[in-house]
Amino acid sequence: MTRISLRGRILLFFVALAAGTVVALAAGLWFGYHREGRPDMLNAFVQSAIAAGFLILALVTWVWFLFDTHLARPIDKVASAMRARAHADVAHDIETKDARYLGDLVAAASATAATLAHTRGALAEQVQRETTRLSSDKNKLEHLLADVPPAVLLCTGRHHLVFYNGVAQQFLSGSQRPVCLDRNIFDYLSEGPIRDAHHRLLEGSDPDAVVEFICLSPCGRRRLAGRMRLAGDNGGDQAAYVMTLRDVTKEVEAYARRDALLADVFQQVRPAVSDLRRAADAGQLADKAGGSSIATQLQALDTMLVELGARFEICRSDGWSMAPIDAGDLAGLLRRSLDGHGLTLDVESAEIAVRCNAFDMVSLLTHLISRIHAVTAATHFRCVISDAGEAADVGVSWKGSTITPEALDAWLREPVFEGGVACETILKAHGNVLMIDGSHDTPAISTRLPHVERLRSAEADLSRQVVYDFDLLSRLHYDKISDARLDALTYVVFDTETTGLLPEQGDEIVQIAAVRIVNGKRVKNEIFNLLVNPGRPIPPSSSAIHGVTDAMVADAVGVQEAVRQFHRFAEGAVLVAHNAPFDMEFLTRREKELGLRFVNPILDTVLVSATAFGRAETHTLDALADRLGVSINEKDRHTALGDAIATADVFIKLKDMLAGRGLSRFGDVLTSLRSHQRLVRDLNDRIQVS
Repeated sequence: MTRISLRGRILLFFVALAAGTVVALAAGLWFGYHREGRPDMLNAFVQSAIAAGFLILALVTWVWFLFDTHLARPIDKVASAMRARAHADVAHDIETKDARYLGDLVAAASATAATLAHTRGALAEQVQRETTRLSSDKNKLEHLLADVPPAVLLCTGRHHLVFYNGVAQQFLSGSQRPVCLDRNIFDYLSEGPIRDAHHRLLEGSDPDAVVEFICLSPCGRRRLAGRMRLAGDNGGDQAAYVMTLRDVTKEVEAYARRDALLADVFQQVRPAVSDLRRAADAGQLADKAGGSSIATQLQALDTMLVELGARFEICRSDGWSMAPIDAGDLAGLLRRSLDGHGLTLDVESAEIAVRCNAFDMVSLLTHLISRIHAVTAATHFRCVISDAGEAADVGVSWKGSTITPEALDAWLREPVFEGGVACETILKAHGNVLMIDGSHDTPAISTRLPHVERLRSAEADLSRQVVYDFDLLSRLHYDKISDARLDALTYVVFDTETTGLLPEQGDEIVQIAAVRIVNGKRVKNEIFNLLVNPGRPIPPSSSAIHGVTDAMVADAVGVQEAVRQFHRFAEGAVLVAHNAPFDMEFLTRREKELGLRFVNPILDTVLVSATAFGRAETHTLDALADRLGVSINEKDRHTALGDAIATADVFIKLKDMLAGRGLSRFGDVLTSLRSHQRLVRDLNDRIQVS
């Protein structure tokens, strides 16, 4: 009986009452008929029994309906409201309009909820006062860790991500999978070196030992130098480890160029010198066959040395401290430097980043411009940095007389400032030469900076963030997902916007967005949000709802690529959606042509709401958000990302309510959801949940 809802038990009570009354009536009439003993009275007794039976059933049904409407349903609502306030942190008052026949129960429940909210508020205020300083320190630490040069990662003993900073996200983002908490590190880095370093640490006797290794990103574009040590405060996971990574791709390439240069010196120059020595020892100017003379060999040797010298100049710049800098910022630094000399500079720069030592380059140009000012008396200069394909041209021009090449050569031999390096040393380190050009009235000097890097858009800059959840270190691992506690699972909550409501008639996705819930909390920095070109016009009626127009998706990815990217984002997680069959239909219909399958378990917040609040309640997203105190910005409603975030926040509260009802394991939740399939079809029958 305890598994039957309150309304079901009341219904069974009235059914038993009706059945007992009818049986009692039938027994009484049967007894009266036999006492009378007149056969002609049988029809009268039967008709009386039928009429009385129907009247009794009608009366009992009417009384049951009153009980169900005014007692059972309001009690269920009050119970759900109290659970929401106890487990989902809902603060607003309990509605009483439908519970006027419950006497003082609603008032008592409201007072209890108000007291609970007040106690929570007082406790939260006290905790807030005590943790303000800690929170400030935590934010400072996060900013510091976000900006440290190496990538920093913390992994569990099972090699799942617990912490990563912004540099790590940039290093690992070349993988086909987005960087997310609780993902396996081998999704992003070569497995062998990391496992080997980890085994060496576990088998060693020193808990503070550090192991260094070299690994590759899966795409092979980065060669990373790593340092690994076991984590100290490991939350019970003795095999957890901290790892730092540094990109040594360019260093390795630089050493390879130097090795190749030295190899060529030994392989090409030594034989030529040996031939000349033998010829000189023999006193021969030419071989007996009248072939190549010593002069010809010297010419070939000279040409070879010129080529090797050029390669050496490239290698010389490999060890110089350089970094990408915005061309506009470089010109701005030069302008501020000239301001100190009483000179003015106009700037025109392309939207590119140049790789150089900014301090040395600005010092070099400042020194040369000051010398030009001393010779020509020019006080106003113009700097233009333009894109030249694989390099950037840097030119400085002025009005007035020109300068001689001899004067320029003399200035280049001077140090940029007292105690500084010579100008020509800076030029050679950058692999550059300085030229005099421009017109007669507007002379100029120019050079070229190599290694142009295109500027990234602001939204692509992922450097200033730290993502972590240290509770993952102590989270239990379950062999069967049905045995797992709800907070031990990772969820991807998603929503789609489409051209229409009929996928079987050709409607397609125009936007898909998702957020991740890890360890019971939404990870704010792990977001999937993609506009999709549906390959067909978007009806104006649909655009009026979700705001996505044909112009917005003109250059967006196609439906197949969008589904493929979302499949990678959702890999290994439980999918959550509101009215999931609708959204999943747009995804599963692409499985065959893409050669993939969504094997993720699926939770529908409509069914979860029915389990938490009862089937008779309204289960729209707006109603759930209002009932659970989740705010949805009006401009974000009916956008894929806005609805996904709202669904995630609603699901977290519903999940806590289910735990309050004793449904703490995933298998128990699935069993409960399947009893509400008259509302929405449960999709887990298409996969094997074990």
